[in-house]
Amino acid sequence: MLEINFKAFDSEKVKYSTLSLNIIFLINDKSLKNKLNKLDKTYNIKLSKLQKENLLSEDVSEIRVAKQNGQPDEFLFHKVKLDEKFNADYFRNYCAGLISKIKNEKIKEVHVSIPKHSTFKKYFNDESYFYQTFAEGFVLGNYNFDKYLSDKKAHGKLNIIFNSDNLLLLRKALNNAKFVTEGVNFTKDLQNEPGITLTPSEFAKRISSKFRGTSVKVTVMNEREIKQRKMGGLLAVGMGSSNPPRFIVMRYNGLKGKANKSKPIAIVGKGITFDSGGISIKPSNGMGEMKADMSGAAVVVGLLLAAEKAKLPVNLIGIIASAENMPSGTSMRPGDIVITSSGKSIEVDNTDAEGRMVLADALHYASKQKPQMIIDLATLTGACVVALGELAAGMFTKDDKLKDKLYSSGLKTYDRVWQMPLWDDYNYLIKSNVADVKNIGGRWGGAITAAKFLEMFVDKNIPWVHLDIAGPAMPNDFNNYTKKYMTGFGVRLLFDFLSE
Repeated sequence: MLEINFKAFDSEKVKYSTLSLNIIFLINDKSLKNKLNKLDKTYNIKLSKLQKENLLSEDVSEIRVAKQNGQPDEFLFHKVKLDEKFNADYFRNYCAGLISKIKNEKIKEVHVSIPKHSTFKKYFNDESYFYQTFAEGFVLGNYNFDKYLSDKKAHGKLNIIFNSDNLLLLRKALNNAKFVTEGVNFTKDLQNEPGITLTPSEFAKRISSKFRGTSVKVTVMNEREIKQRKMGGLLAVGMGSSNPPRFIVMRYNGLKGKANKSKPIAIVGKGITFDSGGISIKPSNGMGEMKADMSGAAVVVGLLLAAEKAKLPVNLIGIIASAENMPSGTSMRPGDIVITSSGKSIEVDNTDAEGRMVLADALHYASKQKPQMIIDLATLTGACVVALGELAAGMFTKDDKLKDKLYSSGLKTYDRVWQMPLWDDYNYLIKSNVADVKNIGGRWGGAITAAKFLEMFVDKNIPWVHLDIAGPAMPNDFNNYTKKYMTGFGVRLLFDFLSE
């Protein structure tokens, strides 16, 4: 990956480099022709009649122009049309797409003239976040998981110089972009790591190492301690693997003074480092993606990393239940009855419904910490992907304030969520004749019955939301920063939610 450095300048003071790519955004409206005629005065560049005609054409979205004195710099003029296709992800996605061009042409410096926020108020209420999307795009588009390639490409350094008419907000935005993308990219590193190397114990070691020397305090419980706490769900899932489970707790106290003692927000993640399905084994097609069945847990780590870097004024407790779900002579079996740390019993009807079993212990542990709210993330069900596709997470909650805030943060960050039913009427589908609950509810409403299962292990007096991220955690071709690799979905969403 390129080493990217950000710099911020006032629009009136910036000097365009003669050895760089200079990106100018033009609003495609009635004033475009007049703006093109003023480019010579603004940027010291004269467009030919043909170039102006091209930019005025509806069929052309951008042109590149080399300076006439022969210097090896270029101007890239990109038209932005504020129509029904424009959205809050536009500039992030566009900048992410530029990275491959920058790498291929070995460009060392890019100047970005950010357009005036006032033009985009309809889409970006927050001016600082408007600036942030540009920077996020470059970093997210730059992501590459080449750890195991024998022939790695050396891309060097890239300086990206932004200028706007609000330097103070621009600097704040660049800092936030740096913090949150560091969290997203570390999340991606964990998601993309193969199961052969990222076992539960190795996962715990990497978390401890990442937060060493920071204000985040990490506690790792081994198999003996998990047994002492009677976490039967986590133990049952890990029984079939030679790699024993781990239970990981991270604490970050960002509030100072008396507020430091205020209740934390608990963020809980499913940490199945590889999910074969166990004895109820999955089809081989696509099973390789199950190395990322710990995506919810990875998001918890990335979020706390970003929060600590940004010194967010909030108290957090991150909780991860990590195991490997494998078939063997010691695996849990369909028909088994498991007693969880809450004392509630689970009838195992399908060993591939294991994520909810480890979360049962994690959510009970979270409830015992008396947090102000609990948010859990899990690649929990294929049913949620069938319902919503790859572009949104299923959101399950009975708390309207929590629902509205997360939905709003989703629209803003484009880590989008959509509310799903959590009606008690669905409880009959997971009723067991021999235990308190069954771990699977049959063919219909699978994402809903999974959420209803989890609800049983949460203190009813604590606001709770479950995010099923099975779809958007996986690679998709929708935009320029989610292709090829796992996506880190959820970090930007929750960072914004906590920032608010």
